[in-house]
Amino acid sequence: MKLNIDQLTDFNSNKKDLVNNENDFLRTEFSKKNVSVDAIIQKLADFQVAIPSWALGAGGTRFGRFSYGGEPASLEQKLEDIGLIHALTKTAGAVSLHIPWDIPEDVNAIKDIALDNGIIFDAMNSNTFQDQTDATESYKFGSLNSMNEASRQYAIEHNKEVIKIGEQLGSKSLTVWLADGANFPGQINFQKALLNTEDSLKDIYSAMPDDWKLFIEYKPYEPNFYSTTIQDWGTSFMLANACGERAYTLVDLGHHLPNTNIEQIVATLMLKGKLGGFHFNDSKYGDDDLTVGSIKPYNLFLIFNELVYGMEHNKNNPYPAWMIDASHNIKDPLEDLIQSLEAIMIAYAQALLVDRNALEVAQLENDTVMCQEILQDAYRTDVRSLIKAARIQSNAVVDPLLAYRTFKIRKQLITERGTKVMATGL
Repeated sequence: MKLNIDQLTDFNSNKKDLVNNENDFLRTEFSKKNVSVDAIIQKLADFQVAIPSWALGAGGTRFGRFSYGGEPASLEQKLEDIGLIHALTKTAGAVSLHIPWDIPEDVNAIKDIALDNGIIFDAMNSNTFQDQTDATESYKFGSLNSMNEASRQYAIEHNKEVIKIGEQLGSKSLTVWLADGANFPGQINFQKALLNTEDSLKDIYSAMPDDWKLFIEYKPYEPNFYSTTIQDWGTSFMLANACGERAYTLVDLGHHLPNTNIEQIVATLMLKGKLGGFHFNDSKYGDDDLTVGSIKPYNLFLIFNELVYGMEHNKNNPYPAWMIDASHNIKDPLEDLIQSLEAIMIAYAQALLVDRNALEVAQLENDTVMCQEILQDAYRTDVRSLIKAARIQSNAVVDPLLAYRTFKIRKQLITERGTKVMATGL
């Protein structure tokens, strides 16, 4: 299934005048604060978020998985689904592949499908947290940190193979997330596990092309609950520094203990030029992998406030690689991804509206009340008309979720693919 420009144009008919009228009001209000609404619309139009190849099907938990019907049964179909989202939003112009779940059988054919859908290949993701059916070594007791040299080397070679696949596709980065750790005290030697991980990452880093980046992800717990070898941003930061200047920390919103000040972590990493990637999701308790912005939208705004400041002032930090990383357990995966993109764009637009000059003055004067007012003035602004304007400018639809349902996309996918297919991945 593929949407054509006429469908999108017809859907947007008679909506442009309303959007322009709403934005005229915002232009008037924010011009008084030296904030350019038109510049914000352009930044929104340029913003792109990668969709992971494992997120196009129904997610699941250790208790069960409930298929939604019409799931993509192949990498080709996954790219087509991302193409549908991108056609509706013009914000999902990249895919992040997970290997070995989505190894291309025909690289050139996959590249052609991606090009036809306006999609580039973002970071590649390796998998050393589960044993594959043809595995000759096991990751049961660790991969890059393993006390078993054969298992460690097996994991290193897997990452090198992922790099080779990424080179063929035009990717420029590798994301490494490790499940390595321990469930019980005394199970591993903390220092030796960390040194093994550092040596392994250095080996992988040395195998990357000179124009590639390495993103090192962290997580405090799960699947190991006593300890995780790369458990926090500080450990990731330390390992990135040990690897080299093209190694960075990757922040996943769900990979923090409750009430962690993620915006401060973001600010610190950008100051040091080491924030490489960002995975969007939301949570109530832990790594819940819920729709981003569904639980803590103000927190998402505060994080974007630091991201916007860092992108403007920390030129030593590369432009971050954005990706959605959620598990769509009970929602239509495509609708969930559209909702995620909407929440991301809203938080980004709100952060762009912050009156930075006034905020700096208030901070210098220790005017705590005004600092709060300035941030919440931006947060409480309805920015959806700005996002609609950016979509019109990009030939997307003003309301992607409504269009998705109006065009009956899920029904058509079920007709084409059936109800029994199950996507690889989560």
